[in-house]
Amino acid sequence: MKDISSNKPLKIFIYISLFVILAPMVIITLWAFTNQWPWPNLLPTNYSLRGIKEIFAPYGKVFPILISSITLSLTVALLSAIIAIMTARAIVFYDFSGKELLDFISMAPNLVPSTVFAMGIHVVLIRMSLANTPLGVIIVHLIYTLPYTINIMRNLTESIGVDMEHQAYVLGASPWKSFLYVSFPLLLPGIIASITMAYILSFSQYFVTLLIGGGKVMTFSMIMVPFIAKGDRTLGSAYALVFVLSTLLVFAIINTLLKKFQKREEKSNWN
Repeated sequence: MKDISSNKPLKIFIYISLFVILAPMVIITLWAFTNQWPWPNLLPTNYSLRGIKEIFAPYGKVFPILISSITLSLTVALLSAIIAIMTARAIVFYDFSGKELLDFISMAPNLVPSTVFAMGIHVVLIRMSLANTPLGVIIVHLIYTLPYTINIMRNLTESIGVDMEHQAYVLGASPWKSFLYVSFPLLLPGIIASITMAYILSFSQYFVTLLIGGGKVMTFSMIMVPFIAKGDRTLGSAYALVFVLSTLLVFAIINTLLKKFQKREEKSNWN
């Protein structure tokens, strides 16, 4: 295998990718502390703490809403990953009546325009008395995230297979221990990817949350998007900066906890 340092096209691609990712972050950070940045100046002409003061203002209740939004999105992400693992294993390892229908339904939310689907599911939730409630928002976010998480876990489950679990059965392991000690470590990258994807989809939902939550279930995107929509770049960038930093922090914590859990289980297994 060639070293990356000796592969110039790959190095160029990596540098371009880093620039594409980091350049918007630099611009957002500058705008969060900027009052005026007229075209075609390369740097702002007037700096201001207006955006930061708005974030920390007690009347805005930004951080309580941020904590609530993170909690809601983490709940959605964990539930979505768990359901995706079970669904993927059912589709890949078992033959049952309605398997093709289940496979199609798992992708259905992506086939229908989000506005149409949200308004339709809103009527259903109203009849179930779940509209304007956190549970209703969680259910709708789950519906939107499951196609992505199921697809991730299905592809990984197909590549791993079930042979190693069967070998663990032969050696006397229970089905749960076979999954926990054999398949789970192999599925961990996909689980992290599923949780990450579901979290960012839930955390960034605006229209669906507004419609289903009825303005009573407040999330961070609901207070951020209006500033972006009305063209207030200073406040919009300040909120976007908090959005990105909080998301990266959550991802780092999730990755650390799952890796620690894996190492602990492996250590207990060897002992």
